[in-house]
Amino acid sequence: MASKKGTSPNVYKYYKVDGDKLSKTHKICSRCGKGVFMSEHKDRKTCGKCGLTEFSQ
Repeated sequence: MASKKGTSPNVYKYYKVDGDKLSKTHKICSRCGKGVFMSEHKDRKTCGKCGLTEFSQ
């Protein structure tokens, strides 16, 4: 069965657990808001929903 459009079955990879603390490993899109993570590439971060791209220097 295929997953629904817009869902991310591997979202657990975007969090890190240290004891009883939870931290995010990926940046959240500043345009879309909570729940939308940006993908990390070699030279940039990109939002898959709205297309926002931030280049690193």
